Amino acid sequence: MNAKKLLLRVFDFIAPPRVLKVVEGDSIPDQVPIRNLVLAREDDEDWCVAMRCPCGCGRKIELLIIKEAEPRWDLHVDLKGRPTLKPSVWLRDGCGSHFWVRAGRVRWCPE
Repeated sequence: MNAKKLLLRVFDFIAPPRVLKVVEGDSIPDQVPIRNLVLAREDDEDWCVAMRCPCGCGRKIELLIIKEAEPRWDLHVDLKGRPTLKPSVWLRDGCGSHFWVRAGRVRWCPE
């Protein structure tokens, strides 16, 4: 693991948990916060969740959460607004990051 990835993982451990921001519409805005997740919701229907890759590469990750999508993710938000996603997120191209989001924290899968 390089020094940048190690530093980002330490920062993520001590920083406040990520929270979920809801935007109205069926698509994610062009600008996604560096740490928090964004949920696109239209007429009380949740469409997708987006976040920046936690490895620091800057990639915008969009995950579909509508029941008809394949693949799809399940989103749960606790009373403090901290998101949990199932299953894990695995970017098979580019940076290759593989992680879980649990209660607003990134949990890295072993390399």
